[in-house]
Amino acid sequence: MKFLVTGATAAIVALALAAGAAQAADVKKGKKVFNKCKACHTVKKGGAKKIGPNLYGVVGRKAAMIEGFKYSSAMKESGLTWDEATLDKFLKKPKKMVKKTKMSFAGLRKDKQRANVIAYLKSHSE
Repeated sequence: MKFLVTGATAAIVALALAAGAAQAADVKKGKKVFNKCKACHTVKKGGAKKIGPNLYGVVGRKAAMIEGFKYSSAMKESGLTWDEATLDKFLKKPKKMVKKTKMSFAGLRKDKQRANVIAYLKSHSE
């Protein structure tokens, strides 16, 4: 019985920590970090593609799905879906995750910056 209580307690603590991390992400700070991305990407609904694809609604979308954008073969074949965990990993080191991506951005080293940018991207969706 003690094992079940300990396991349940651990699960509750893990959920609380995950919820706290999600709440800790700051959309305003994410917008500021996104300034590094604006030269190549937009988040405006129906906005034009730039050097990179429009990122409106990117969270939850399959990779390489914006019609009319010329993705690298590596991105097309990646099979990725841009959930929060995948975005976090990609934004940390894009070329490590998708070796031959056309994205020349080196990445965001700080966990908090990535979390904030992801929160900002999530705020630009249906």
